[in-house]
Amino acid sequence: MTNILITGASGFLGRHLAQQLKAEGHNVFGLSRSARADAILVADGVTPVRGDLLQPEQLATAFAQPFDAVFHTAADTSQWAPNDDRQTRVNVEGSRALAEAALAAGVAAFIHTSSVSAYSHRVHGTLREDVAQRGGESWITYERSKYLGEQAVRAVAARGLPLVVMQPAHILGPGDTSNWSRLIRLIDQSKLPGVPPGSGSFADVREVARAQVRAWQRRRFGETYLLGGEHLRFLDLVTRVGSKLGRKTPARATPGWALMAWARVVDALSRITRREPDITPRAAMFVIHDLIVDSGKAQRELDYAITPMDRLLDDTIAWLRSENLLRHG
Repeated sequence: MTNILITGASGFLGRHLAQQLKAEGHNVFGLSRSARADAILVADGVTPVRGDLLQPEQLATAFAQPFDAVFHTAADTSQWAPNDDRQTRVNVEGSRALAEAALAAGVAAFIHTSSVSAYSHRVHGTLREDVAQRGGESWITYERSKYLGEQAVRAVAARGLPLVVMQPAHILGPGDTSNWSRLIRLIDQSKLPGVPPGSGSFADVREVARAQVRAWQRRRFGETYLLGGEHLRFLDLVTRVGSKLGRKTPARATPGWALMAWARVVDALSRITRREPDITPRAAMFVIHDLIVDSGKAQRELDYAITPMDRLLDDTIAWLRSENLLRHG
């Protein structure tokens, strides 16, 4: 029976990956740093393996258990400057250390979850795999760290690690408690302060997980796949969510300059309170930007499917209601 290791297995994408791999009969292990994460993994039928991406000696011990494949989904997604150092260490040095440990252990497949952020908001127009990445030039640490982390893993792959790189866009779906579901909950609570003027490409977390499993099973080593979804403006997204929840939403988007100005004020205050704010200039840039993703390669080679946005929202809202995370009625 095949042994699979997932990093971030207690997270949004990682849990979906674990479910799909377990359904196919694989033994699934999850890299874990704490007893709390252990409990989540055990409840999901995943075997915890103690290890920290920032502790190479722990990774070497973790890989004493032989693994046939590693799915690396763990990342630091903070958009707050005080977290920059740790974010860089986790996303760059942690990814490199994990890839090195996998190479040393002779792992037969390494599926790396990068991000569209590796291209950076500096790239305009439709993203395709042959578009030059500009994350290394970005002032946004998350974009830069995802780019550098991807490059670090590619460097290890050049020495023999069988690698597939996955680059999802905005991920939405059942099980989301801290990403785009925050927007849905704000709309439900009638607390949404405004609507950003940009647009996004929304991927179904279930399809992102399936694509990763297929990339491994089809041995697409050396390949990179963008995983997008239906493209729409954030104003359209908010309007649809409001309609489904029976809540009033803003009729117009907030101008980008106003959103950025407010983000700078809140960010400055956060340095005094030492509490991470709901929005920062970096986060604001993501929602001012227009993100358009061509998923054609993944559709052709991995049977990647784009879930219609209305169905994806319906499934996400139904899950949030089942978890009592939304008001009823």
